Amino acid sequence: MDYYKKELFLAEVDKDDNVIGKIERWKAHKEAVLHRGFTTILTHQNKIVLQHRKHLAFDGYFDLTFSSHQIYINEKLQTDLEAINDTLKREWNIDKTGLVSELKFLDKFYYKAKDSNSIFTEHEIDYIYITELKNLPTPNPDFAYGFELVNKLQIKNFKTAPWVKEIIKMI
Repeated sequence: MDYYKKELFLAEVDKDDNVIGKIERWKAHKEAVLHRGFTTILTHQNKIVLQHRKHLAFDGYFDLTFSSHQIYINEKLQTDLEAINDTLKREWNIDKTGLVSELKFLDKFYYKAKDSNSIFTEHEIDYIYITELKNLPTPNPDFAYGFELVNKLQIKNFKTAPWVKEIIKMI
């Protein structure tokens, strides 16, 4: 998992989501520093793709469908769309041609959640997007144990990441 060993910098933000600096990603998660992130919900035929996370934080939990961070590249913070497209390729082996529609921004919200099974805490302003897939994806086994295709009501039957409960209210 070379990706998890890379030194990456995230946008450190205040509670009003103003960027106040940049911070190395693992330092942000170890010290519970507020930073910006995103979650993207992929749907297929009116069902939601739940990712079974393979990650250093909240490993083994289910997510809607993937969550990550906008990172600094050459001292410039990625846009949400750049970060989402990079993550789609990295974690799901698809690009935007595999989407039926453009990404739709739903909302953003603040949360903080400690992973009781690791040293990490997610402390984020999380931007939420949704889109529909043309075909079911093939997850990269470096980032997912697999996935489930479910309707909204079935999500409660899974051990979901803490942010999922808030996001479900939006869809």
